[in-house]
Amino acid sequence: MNHTELLKSVQAEKNENIPDLFPGDNVSVHMKIKEGDRERIQEFKGVVLYVRGNGNDATFTVRRVASNGIGVERTFLFNSPRIAKVVVERHNKVRRARLYFLRERTGKSARLKQRF
Repeated sequence: MNHTELLKSVQAEKNENIPDLFPGDNVSVHMKIKEGDRERIQEFKGVVLYVRGNGNDATFTVRRVASNGIGVERTFLFNSPRIAKVVVERHNKVRRARLYFLRERTGKSARLKQRF
């Protein structure tokens, strides 16, 4: 067994419910949350700050502003079976791959222009 066959054997299958994501996209991530013996779906809406990696450890980070103006960032695995679906609500025009500058901004300065 060579190197690539070994890597493919331990790789998780890709989650088909996740579309191609780009930095600046407004997305709604539907996660399966387990509480005791019940399972429910929780929604996390925000802007994709960046997409990193490929293969088994590929991730994307979503930022949203919670109550009282507190920013919350959450990183999701592309291959995670816990993600029920990802809905891209809007594509925004950005000129960089990592949108860290949004962390310091609030209000109108944190808005992104829509890409058509």
